[in-house]
Amino acid sequence: MAKFYIKHLTKYTYSNTVIDAANLIRLHPINDDHQKVLSHTIAVTNNAYIQTFKDFYNNTFGTFMITEPHKELSIESVVEVITFDKIFPDDSVANNEQWAEIKSLQKNIDYIDFTSYSKVFANTPGVLSLIESIDINTYSPYKVVLQLCEYVYKNFNYIQGITTVNSTPEEVWNLKAGVCQDFTNVLLQLVRMIGIPARYVSGYICPNETITRGEGATHAWIEAYIPFYGWFGVDPTNNAIANENHVRLAVGRHYDDCSPVKGVFKGNIEAKLLVKVDVSTTKNNHLDHGNTKNFVPLSTNNRYFQNLEMIQHQQQQQQQ
Repeated sequence: MAKFYIKHLTKYTYSNTVIDAANLIRLHPINDDHQKVLSHTIAVTNNAYIQTFKDFYNNTFGTFMITEPHKELSIESVVEVITFDKIFPDDSVANNEQWAEIKSLQKNIDYIDFTSYSKVFANTPGVLSLIESIDINTYSPYKVVLQLCEYVYKNFNYIQGITTVNSTPEEVWNLKAGVCQDFTNVLLQLVRMIGIPARYVSGYICPNETITRGEGATHAWIEAYIPFYGWFGVDPTNNAIANENHVRLAVGRHYDDCSPVKGVFKGNIEAKLLVKVDVSTTKNNHLDHGNTKNFVPLSTNNRYFQNLEMIQHQQQQQQQ
């Protein structure tokens, strides 16, 4: 068991006033048997009222509207959460029974969203040969997921700035480099190609001696469905099992289902973005809001929803 205090600031500044900003946020941590949220507050510019709902994947999301003219949008989430160790799959059931169970899920409505993969990625040179090299008669789904996680970790270089939020899994595969969102997208495709349902997870990482990459930002990893066990998280950025050091915000088919913030506004302006994430085992009441040099310029047109979906990738580039 571990307790973490997390502060997550998303701040936009605009070159002129904007109005009628409508936003959707997925900043509410999952609350279940593995993760208990002790307290959570979200402060928004102009004290905007946040309505919360559940989406199709049972994530909590919030919406708010700022109609008044404003030159800044600040969203600060403060979380106190306890995480618990998970029991790992015992992997004692015969391999053929486990793979038969996996096959039976292909047309199950509860899992069908998590089994489809990109045909473009599947046809990328080297991908199919990797999949064909895995002997499912020898290895269980659990062992295959761990193998693929290790493959991505060992064969892809962690390099900030080499990819963008729009980089496809096949582009990342060819680059053999990227950040946690890229590694997650590649592993998601590989696991699904084997036939194992897998879903995208967004959240925070709380570093320790063995988990070193992805701190200071939102993080991403996958959860694969293991027969007779359930959803099992693995982090390809650190070649780690997602356990008590991983705090989950949302799950979905892909990043779009889990993006922290989306929105639109009225105004033709230049915008800059600042993101800061602080994860600590001790309570800290202060989070530096930064200065001008910490902000990242965004698009100058009003494609605001695209700018907001860049948040996670920008966070990963800023985490030095």
